[in-house]
Formats: sequence, C-alpha cells, structure tokens
Amino acid sequence: MTPETKSRGDAPMPAGPSEVKTALDGFLNEVKAFQSDVQSKLKQQEERVTMLDRKTIAYARPALSGAADAAAPHQKAFDTYLRNGCDDGLRALVLEGKGLNTSVAAEGGYLVDPQTADTIRSVLKTTASIRAIANVVTVEATSFDVLVDHSDMGSGWATETGPVGESDTPVIERITIPLHELSAMPKASQRLLDDSAFDIEGWLAGRIADKFARAEAAAFVNGDGVDKPRGFLTHPKVAETQWSWGSLGYIATGNLGEFATVSASDAIVDLVYALNAAYRANASFVMNSKTAGAVRKMKDADGRFLWSDGLAAEQPSRLMGYPVLIAEDMPDIAENAFAIAFGDFTAGYTVADRPDLRVLRDPFSAKPHVLFYASKRVGGDVSDFAAIKLLKFAVS
Repeated sequence: MTPETKSRGDAPMPAGPSEVKTALDGFLNEVKAFQSDVQSKLKQQEERVTMLDRKTIAYARPALSGAADAAAPHQKAFDTYLRNGCDDGLRALVLEGKGLNTSVAAEGGYLVDPQTADTIRSVLKTTASIRAIANVVTVEATSFDVLVDHSDMGSGWATETGPVGESDTPVIERITIPLHELSAMPKASQRLLDDSAFDIEGWLAGRIADKFARAEAAAFVNGDGVDKPRGFLTHPKVAETQWSWGSLGYIATGNLGEFATVSASDAIVDLVYALNAAYRANASFVMNSKTAGAVRKMKDADGRFLWSDGLAAEQPSRLMGYPVLIAEDMPDIAENAFAIAFGDFTAGYTVADRPDLRVLRDPFSAKPHVLFYASKRVGGDVSDFAAIKLLKFAVS
C-alpha cells in the first residue's frame, strides 16, 4: 500500500488518549453540577414542607382567648384580597392555612372577616340612632315576626259552688318586619392600595360604618317601609284621648309651632304621664339637637331646670329623670311637628339584623380606582304601639 492510498482513506483518524480523557472529565463535571442542583431544590422543598407542617400543627391548636396572632391569618388574607383581588386572596388563604368565614360564589367576594365585622357593628351601636335604645334581634331569614298580645284576658269573680262563665279570649297579632338590603360602595385608587402604609381595613370599616349608620338612623325615624325599614313617625298619629292599636298617641303643646308661653314644662309632664307606668320604667326621650337646646332651658314652678347632664362619663343627659337620645333625624320644632318622642323603645321598636356583611371588590368599573361594594340586610318597625308617645307642637 502506497502513502497516497493511506491519505485517501475516508475513515476518520481515531482520537488520542488525551482527547478521550478531556471529554470524559467534562461529562462528569456536568453530571455533578446537575446532581448538586437537584439536591439543592429537594432541600428547599423539604424546608417548605416542614414549615407548612409546623403551621398546620400550630393552627390545629385551640387559640388562647385574646391571643394577638389568632386573627392574623384572617387579617392578612382579607387585606390581600382587598389590595390584589380574588386570585391573590385565594393564594394567601392557602399559604396561611386558614380561610375567612365563608367564600361567596361566582362574584369573587368574601364575607367580611370577624374582626372587621365587629368593628363595623361597634360603630353602629355608638351612633345616635334608635338602634341604641331599640330591641335589636339577629335573624337568618328574610323577615322577623313579632307576636303581640295587645288585648286583655277576661276575668270574673266566682263563688265556690256557682258556675263559672266563659271569659274573653286574648287576641294575638302578628307583626312582620321584612329585611331590606343596605349597601355602600366606596372606592380607592390602586396606587393608594399598593401603599403598604395605608390601613385598608380601617378605612373600609370607617366608610361603610358611616354610610350605614346615617342611612339606618334616618330610616328608623322617617323610613316609609319601601325597600327600607319603616320609621315610627310614619305610622298614623292620633290624640292620646282617641288612641287605638295601630297608631301612636300624641300630646299637644297648646301653641302652634312652640311650647306654651306661660307653662312650657306642662307639655313635657303631660307627655311623660301619657305613657303607661309599665313602660315608663325603661322609657327615654328622643329629639334632635335644636329641640334639646330649647328644652334644656325649661324650669319648673320652683325655678329648677328639668334638664340635667349625665353625672358619669358616657352617661346620657336626663329630662325629668329619663335619659335623652339625641337623634338628628327627628324633626325640628315647627307647626304641627312631632319633634319629641317619649317611650320604651325596647318594647316599642324592633330592629332585625342579618349577621353577614358582604364585600365585593370591583377593579374594572371605575379604573384606575377600585370599588368595594358592601351590603347587609336590616329591617325595623314599631312592635308595640302603646309603648311610644309623641309631643305635637300644635294647639290640639
């Protein structure tokens, strides 16, 4: 075989030992790097599983009363939902290990977590509303029925051997209080929500509480009962001498649009004693600030003021010894106005509440703002017409 023949061969020349060693070393280095990366990821995954197990064990323990971190998962998840919407809120719920009270269907909203709902209810209780002195009940249905026996059972004297005649049977009447939806829709810019220093829950609770408190207070006094509670001043009103069940009795001041010039305090005294003694023990006056300014100047025949301020903190002022609720939705003193009410509102007016408060987040309808639609259901109506009396600023 000639040198030319060797040079013309098509088969590649075999690699030398040094080249094979270099290629094998590179392959082994790549395998070691891959193995190290897999072990690192497995270690991270084990640490995550361990942390989740610890959280699950911690959440399985009963929370101590007043524990500061017991409500933290609810707060954080609710805050995430309000800031970032449904997906992030759901992710936060999974990572925290706890959920809110209940998840709402397709709308993507949640029932408000317990701490926020308590904040709103506490604000409602401290507002100048009939709610503060009325009978407040919690219901799960769409209405609340009050059974009232406003008649008197018959009785008679009987002898030992004589026949006993049948007496009158009491009449029980049903008063139905439907629940109506009360809503509010405050908004905030997305930039404001992205600011971690912004107290989203405090702001939301404050805005909703203010809206609901003002709407409720107005409806409990002057509501017409159409898609809202019925106020006690919207029921028929008749002179106390002609009173019958289904209407509220009133006492006239004797002067049109004002108190009597000579004995102004007489009208207040007459109003108090127009109420049955059984109701007077728990009775309260209800009036607005302008009317209170006129009443607190009144004196009796001996020159003593009828009005006295509360002796202790947070105690209401008193008129003739009875507490006074300042409700700004009561009418001002004017011709034929029913500016003052007096009665046992715990017996006379019932507020029906449904405990759930829903909040839906809407980031699309008002860009670049985010809307928060909050709603609850509440109803109210007179439950005992004999328990409330009115003062009419008229001659009769």
